[in-house]
Amino acid sequence: MTASARKQEFENHKLAKRLRRQVGQAIADFGMIEEGDKVMVCLSGGKDSHTLLDILLQLKARAPVEFELVAVNLDQKQPGFPEEVLPAYLRALGVDFTILEQDTYSVVQRVVPEGKTQCSLCSRLRRGALYTHAVEQGFTKIALGHHRDDLAATFLMNLFFHAKLASMPPKLLSDDGRHVVIRPLAYCRESDIARYAEQRGFPIIPCNLCGSQPNLQRKQAERLLAEWDRATPGRVDQIVRALGDVRPSQLADRSLFDFHALGRRSQAALPDTHAWLAGEPTARDEEEGVPVPIRSTTTQADDGLSILSG
Repeated sequence: MTASARKQEFENHKLAKRLRRQVGQAIADFGMIEEGDKVMVCLSGGKDSHTLLDILLQLKARAPVEFELVAVNLDQKQPGFPEEVLPAYLRALGVDFTILEQDTYSVVQRVVPEGKTQCSLCSRLRRGALYTHAVEQGFTKIALGHHRDDLAATFLMNLFFHAKLASMPPKLLSDDGRHVVIRPLAYCRESDIARYAEQRGFPIIPCNLCGSQPNLQRKQAERLLAEWDRATPGRVDQIVRALGDVRPSQLADRSLFDFHALGRRSQAALPDTHAWLAGEPTARDEEEGVPVPIRSTTTQADDGLSILSG
């Protein structure tokens, strides 16, 4: 073996070891898998889900607890989808698997106007099919292939486009309380996953539905993160770490933190502060015969700042 080949083999081994460690750390940190779990590994055919299944199989072989892994692919009947690729690959691995068939492609094409984003409806239909199968087959966990960069991009999308602080949690209880969704790749970089998938030679199946839309909000967020990471390496890591260090009292969400109680000196009922600060009369003013103040008007100060007068 040449020196170059030995070096490449060493790098490949180091990358695989890093991904196993990161996945194992995420599983431990968030209690993702426990004794007796039946885990549905959602396999789309992309690099992320292939890596997810591959790493979970490696960890299962040395895990101190017993759990079951079943790969599940949803054939959405996209034109040209190579139906034989994943079954052949999974049979060669000796992995239990199921191929679900549901024509969500035609539904999305029919319902979503041309030029509009298709991801939202597509993901809802896909999630519905997978959740239904999970219930029918008694799965205790649903494993998805979202990685560190997905968490950061989702955070930016919610921040910039939906005015809220939210992301993809590494572990999630579905709204109906029936499903526990886990994301074991939550600590893994997309660039590492791409390199690993290439090294392993996974049979990648591209998505020709949503992946072909260039102006998605997620694409914008991903481009921004990539630019930041090039200019300041480690910034995406910082964003993801911040998702695990949330301090409600340092934000402005009144449903999470009782700002009215902060520093309050009396238990008496608070006045209608909106009316009070606006100079509007209160019930007490009317009872005590307090003159109604003249409504404020805006004038221009000498320094260019608006001030209240009257």
